[in-house]
Amino acid sequence: MATTARVRPALRRTLRSLEQLLGGFGTALLALGLLVWAVTLGWFTAATTLGLVHGLADRERARLGRWGVEVAAPGVRPVRLGEALRDPATRSELAWLARHAVAGNVVGFLAVLAPFSAARDLTFPLWWWTLPDGWASPSLGFWVVREWSGVPGVVLLGACWASATVLLAPVAARRQLRVARRLLGQDPGDLTMRVAELTRTRAAALDAHAAELRRIERSLHDGAQNRIVATTVLIGAARRSLTTTGPAATDQLLGQAQDAAELALAELRAVVRTILPPVLADRGLAGALQGLAAASPVPCTTTVDVPVRSAASVEATIYFVVAEALTNVARHSGAERAHVDVRLRAADDGSEVVEAVVRDDGAGGAREGVGTGLSGIRHRVEAMDGRWSLTSPPGGPTELRAVVPCGS
Repeated sequence: MATTARVRPALRRTLRSLEQLLGGFGTALLALGLLVWAVTLGWFTAATTLGLVHGLADRERARLGRWGVEVAAPGVRPVRLGEALRDPATRSELAWLARHAVAGNVVGFLAVLAPFSAARDLTFPLWWWTLPDGWASPSLGFWVVREWSGVPGVVLLGACWASATVLLAPVAARRQLRVARRLLGQDPGDLTMRVAELTRTRAAALDAHAAELRRIERSLHDGAQNRIVATTVLIGAARRSLTTTGPAATDQLLGQAQDAAELALAELRAVVRTILPPVLADRGLAGALQGLAAASPVPCTTTVDVPVRSAASVEATIYFVVAEALTNVARHSGAERAHVDVRLRAADDGSEVVEAVVRDDGAGGAREGVGTGLSGIRHRVEAMDGRWSLTSPPGGPTELRAVVPCGS
């Protein structure tokens, strides 16, 4: 049982890594073709070649976004060769193109070869004897098997291929994503990239705001409004019953109207709490987070080290990030324990930030875009000019980290 618990996460982690590497193999093949074109004929069609480079880099950014935090593209793209060579973002894209065309194809080829060779050699005892004489050889082809005594060596080679796949595929996948993010990501000193990032986060904040308004409208329409309508109907029926059925029926209808009004009031309070929880103003961030932990279906502990009150927008962002994260833990992770760690600390530039970390010991495999609400967390954090990251390998544990500047 314990062996199975260890094998399954390793298998899921390997399959996920192979999926990443095969996706990178596709863009690496395109990068190789584009690199050959750029070196041979690209000098004569600079504008077209630069457009192809930007397009392929954007495609790689979209792929990176599917495996973690979204990578923003530059807002302004040079179309002339001289401008492109002076542009830091374009130079980074060209560096990525050259590197990915070589390393991406090598790693992608190995990501195909290793599991195929492992499957071929491990199943060798089942079919080698059906081949013509001289054709039964292992994946590396160094020797020919003519008797059963040579089969264990091939199986051992298959086990080596399988071990290399399990051990090295996650390392190669992480390395490939890290290098691509470094070359295609943002330079903090590049004003153009910064403007592009702020434009993107502003659009995301507006989308999140519109979605929040739609949620509030649905909550009011489907809940409190229906209760209030029912209350008015019951009060009208009670007035008519005074002259028709008598005081007993009127008293019953008024009791039902009172119950409906109380339910409407409770639902209105619930909606108000989702807009800006009063507990933040009453008990502060520490008390509000302790309340979330106490209400969590998964046993949760908290560590809050924020000695001073932050801006209401900062506290609300941290509160909703933790609330959404604990909801995900309860619904999707299968975790037995969770921990929330919120601290006030100094950033690299000397400013103060509030950092929230939510960890659980669940099954892992969480990623944005699969109905887990992670997009909403990202939009909330980025709208505050903050940063977030998610580490959730198959098999767990999962760690969600959000950093929000106190000056937001």
